[in-house]
Amino acid sequence: MKLILLGPPGAGKGTQAKTLVERLSVPQISTGDILRAAVKEGTPMGVKAKGFMDAGDLVPDEVVVGIVEERLQKEDCASGFILDGFPRTVPQADALSATLTTLGKELDSVISLEVDTEALVMRLAGRRTCKACGAGYHIEFEPPQKDGVCDKCGGELIQRDDDKEETIRNRMAVYLEQTLPLVDYYEKAGVLAQVDGMLPIDEVRAAIFEILQVSE
Repeated sequence: MKLILLGPPGAGKGTQAKTLVERLSVPQISTGDILRAAVKEGTPMGVKAKGFMDAGDLVPDEVVVGIVEERLQKEDCASGFILDGFPRTVPQADALSATLTTLGKELDSVISLEVDTEALVMRLAGRRTCKACGAGYHIEFEPPQKDGVCDKCGGELIQRDDDKEETIRNRMAVYLEQTLPLVDYYEKAGVLAQVDGMLPIDEVRAAIFEILQVSE
């Protein structure tokens, strides 16, 4: 099973990918993870990426695609993979398509988690994390017994920088501009399936499993 998960930040891609990895026995491929791994292993593309990163520059598409290609040739991808966070743009999708053709692989499905922007902002901006033990809360959906205090250890609850509304809206703007066009791209390719990402986690999972025609 060769899949791509699409969706804005906080849509639940990581949560669903973890379940799919367990059920399908295929690796989840996150560009951030494989980029760090390639640099650490000193692969040809990893060495190139390190040069850009050390200089404080963005790693260009051709290097990112090269690192994805290196990863897809590893033995654990023989029976499939789940791409999470890649591709992010139409040019990256074009490059991925060419790479898969070269490797003799073909996508089975692209699943897009559809969410309401304002609801997603509320969902993310309401998250709070214990500074001491890392426990998670939500000011509306899962509030602590005492405002600002962790139920488990009494530590201070904080809002992480990436959960602040301004940061979330900036990330959403980038997604809408750069990544949302992939929905049309993969719909035209005939491999897109859309799922309501605002449903409870177990219902989203059930919908994805139904699309993939696998049992839970």
